[in-house]
Amino acid sequence: MSVILNVIEKLKLNVLNIEDVPESFSSEVYKISLANRENVYVKIPYNKDKLFREFQVLELLKDVIPVPKVLDLWDGDENTTGALLLSEIEGEPCTGNIDETVSFQIGMYHAMLHDTQTPGYGQHVKNGFKFLDQNDWRLHMKSNFEKWKEPCREILDPDLYERCMIHFDGVFAALPEPDGPSVVHMDFRPANILVNNNKVTGIIDFESARGGSSEIDFTKMNRYIWTVNPSTKLPYLEGYQTIRPMINLEAVLPFYDFYDAFCAVVWCKNRGIEKNQAFLQENIDILRRAVG
Repeated sequence: MSVILNVIEKLKLNVLNIEDVPESFSSEVYKISLANRENVYVKIPYNKDKLFREFQVLELLKDVIPVPKVLDLWDGDENTTGALLLSEIEGEPCTGNIDETVSFQIGMYHAMLHDTQTPGYGQHVKNGFKFLDQNDWRLHMKSNFEKWKEPCREILDPDLYERCMIHFDGVFAALPEPDGPSVVHMDFRPANILVNNNKVTGIIDFESARGGSSEIDFTKMNRYIWTVNPSTKLPYLEGYQTIRPMINLEAVLPFYDFYDAFCAVVWCKNRGIEKNQAFLQENIDILRRAVG
């Protein structure tokens, strides 16, 4: 609590109430009721990269799709990474049943996101844009996997680990040329899509967003929406294609389902296996299905 009180002081907020927002896995998020009865959100990212990445992407998208408005930014001190002060968007995460109307809107806004170009493959930083090595998306995918090998070896059973090594080579080689570079959310899932009265009112949580290929952004749509309710896929695709053509999903989803799960195993190791045991097991199960 001392951290949020320090942030409130730095942002000079006149506060009535502070409410912790659950399910914020990489940042601390608080809903703040101000003395003027306005509600705002304070987001304290895990590190400064996430702070400036989200700030820059929200500024880029503010006139493109419905996203929170950045009301203020504090760049931190020796004890705190910094914080964003964000406007409230009316709505709730669309974690329940999603009908065709909402699916169409989700597809449309996702396409608008992907239609927003970036200077290259890479990420927004405090004073500009940092390009990937050789501005090469495929090289980035491969180098990430190389970095994740050793942490995964420590967690996965040896047989599964060896099958993952073989599987990566096959699915990676089968990938088509990437599209982009454009903005990709990197965590586009129901919890980050806000809905009110059967209308999409906001897309949130851009701390991982960057310039990439749209192919990486459909994995969680497939896992948490289309697989759960297959009738949502066609209206989503129809909405998406009112803005831009859809890539060949069948050519990229097998790779990214595997890649995302492999990455998640490392995330659980870094953030604590015990407290993330359920998420770890979910992703180990995905790896087992992927490699047969």
